Amino acid sequence: MNDHADDLATEAFIAHRNLLFTVAYEMLGSAADAEDVLQETWLRWVKVDLDQVGDQRAYLVRITTRQALNRLRTMQRRKEAYVGSWLPEPLLTAPDVAEDVELAESVSMAMMLVLETLSPTERAVFVLREVFDLGYDEIAAAVDKTAAAVRQVAHRARRHVDARRPRETVPPGVFRAALESFRHALETGNPQGLLDVLAPEVVLVSDGGGIKQAALRPVAGADKVTRFMLGGLGKNRRRITVAPTVVNGSPALLVRLDGEIDGVMAIRVEDAHITGLYYVRNPEKLSRVASRTPLTLR
Repeated sequence: MNDHADDLATEAFIAHRNLLFTVAYEMLGSAADAEDVLQETWLRWVKVDLDQVGDQRAYLVRITTRQALNRLRTMQRRKEAYVGSWLPEPLLTAPDVAEDVELAESVSMAMMLVLETLSPTERAVFVLREVFDLGYDEIAAAVDKTAAAVRQVAHRARRHVDARRPRETVPPGVFRAALESFRHALETGNPQGLLDVLAPEVVLVSDGGGIKQAALRPVAGADKVTRFMLGGLGKNRRRITVAPTVVNGSPALLVRLDGEIDGVMAIRVEDAHITGLYYVRNPEKLSRVASRTPLTLR
């Protein structure tokens, strides 16, 4: 590739980089793995004859999807050996993500966990179709299936996700109020305050990765979650501070113990009460949060 062609390839890759990262992240749930996929995409992209490429965006998405599918199958083996519950790597996101309602929902912790229940091909098809509105022919080229087969996979994946996604869209003000009530109760160690904002059927999933203490299985029920949260953080005898942040397109909490980042907590709200808590404590998943650099995903 000559210098001019190299410049054109670089320009196209940079122009679509945020999109490619988001495709890879939504398929993998790991920013580190998504970055590796982008590197692999770049190495293949610079070898392409651009004169033969009609749609650079579609071609780049195709390369990224194929590399992400390869990595997703490898990650499944890693997850089987993972200590305790596995949660997606939280991302600090820019305000524009929250303004895009469909994108914000697609990268929320709750939705990312729903996507984990899909097969690799179903996940790729769902992300490309429902989140990025790609045509069936484009998706077929990316996943090496016919357009007719992709339609069937998309229908099956959509039905699966719809059965598990939140029942309603919560107004931003209601979401923030529930989060603030939870934050205040947690920071002050108020059990009744937690019980007031938690739904009776609330489920807490915590991810320590075998590095930090976390529940090996989800904790269900408001009473058990309250005892787990106050007992787990309180027994450290360290000063707890809880600050609002924006993670994966939604308001979340950054928990510190004696000023050091302990974890990130995302929530799921339904009927003005918290029905899901997702607490990432694994230090290997907190580097992007610690860097305080928000991402633009499109």
